[in-house]
Amino acid sequence: MSPGPGRRTWSQGGPRSRPPAAKTPSLGAIRVKIGGGSECVAALNREGARAFDGGKYDVARGLVEKGSQMIAFRERAKDLKKEWLSIVADVPPSEPRDRKGSRHKKLPPGLRTPEGEYRIPILQALVDLGGTAPVNEVLEKVETLMKHKLNAYDRQTLPSDPINPRWRNTAKWVQAAMVKEGLLSSCSPRGVWEITDSGRRFLEQHK
Repeated sequence: MSPGPGRRTWSQGGPRSRPPAAKTPSLGAIRVKIGGGSECVAALNREGARAFDGGKYDVARGLVEKGSQMIAFRERAKDLKKEWLSIVADVPPSEPRDRKGSRHKKLPPGLRTPEGEYRIPILQALVDLGGTAPVNEVLEKVETLMKHKLNAYDRQTLPSDPINPRWRNTAKWVQAAMVKEGLLSSCSPRGVWEITDSGRRFLEQHK
């Protein structure tokens, strides 16, 4: 069917023209691709929507690509952090020191969660994980079990370790003490924590 008088088709470059549907990014696709929680990605989402609504499809496609790159980078960063935590998981805990070698002042009593609060979560985490598990998996489980107990001071990083929060360092000290008490195995492979029969009995008696 031919266009009516005064109307111009896409091939004629008329004002009502639209790019072919196959080359037009949908607004839904833009939001799916670059949707996310960060402010930067949210800003791209808004800009992409405005570009789409304004017919600036090349701009919209560019924003889709940039958003996808940002999300991919963020995921790589998460993977790198997880890999780093796995590498340093079995590094012995240490007290931070200043440049002169003297120890930093400890937090005043009562600010961080007491070490005794970690014992049951560590044992429970190991039971939930089958009795033995890599340190990083145990600590991830412990964090979930203690999410309502860990406070802002626990989640701060130490000056000597800008990656790991304070609570992970505390948990490692507690684990070392529990090994001496026989609640955790002293024969487990490096980087792996394992509950003992004594640890299971302790958990049943105190949970």
